[in-house]
Amino acid sequence: MSDPDAHILIVDDDERIRGLLQKFLMRNGFLVSAARDAAHARRLLTGLEFDMIVLDVMMPGEDGISLTAAIRETSSTPIMLLTARGETEDRIKGLEAGADDYLAKPFEPKELLLRINAILRRMPETPSEETVPKLIGLGPIRYDIERGEMWKGEELVRLTATESQLMRIFSGRPGEALSRAQLVEELGRDKGQAQERAVDVQITRLRRKIETDPKQPRYLQTVRGAGYMLAPD
Repeated sequence: MSDPDAHILIVDDDERIRGLLQKFLMRNGFLVSAARDAAHARRLLTGLEFDMIVLDVMMPGEDGISLTAAIRETSSTPIMLLTARGETEDRIKGLEAGADDYLAKPFEPKELLLRINAILRRMPETPSEETVPKLIGLGPIRYDIERGEMWKGEELVRLTATESQLMRIFSGRPGEALSRAQLVEELGRDKGQAQERAVDVQITRLRRKIETDPKQPRYLQTVRGAGYMLAPD
């Protein structure tokens, strides 16, 4: 069941696809706005709050990867990229820029719906006033498990939906090595090497936010032959 209050932004230069997706998602309970290109999307993002952005990579003018990176400078709104089938490099670049997931064209609208709902379910819920914080220390970083928030001093570190879910997974089992296959399964993704490589990209991005030296990780470690492990203070 879709969240009836969720507001989705569709960004695609193909008017037919844009219209079809808008109608399909509205029939499935979403509020939907649509933009024809990156410039149009930027104007909408200036005045409106969205729960998720579905963004085509190949557009005239500014492309979807560049727009993703720009959005990530100020926002953690989940982003789903639409890529041409076989364009692996675009997918990797998109994940590195901060996208949460990608879907290759052509695709079934129902698959898009399932992925949107899966990502929205991973977003941290707004905590109640009575919530007692549970914190994990990672050097200068502290992670609030209950709130799904990461802080560096007094500064809130922005996490994407996927990064937030990875932190929840790791913080629930500190000191335990988790394989790529386990992480893919817990993230609710399809099994396969492509998704495992996507996890590697997300881990790299997460390390940049946690580690003093991401190339020599102290807290989000690689365990040879086993996967990744969170090693808090």
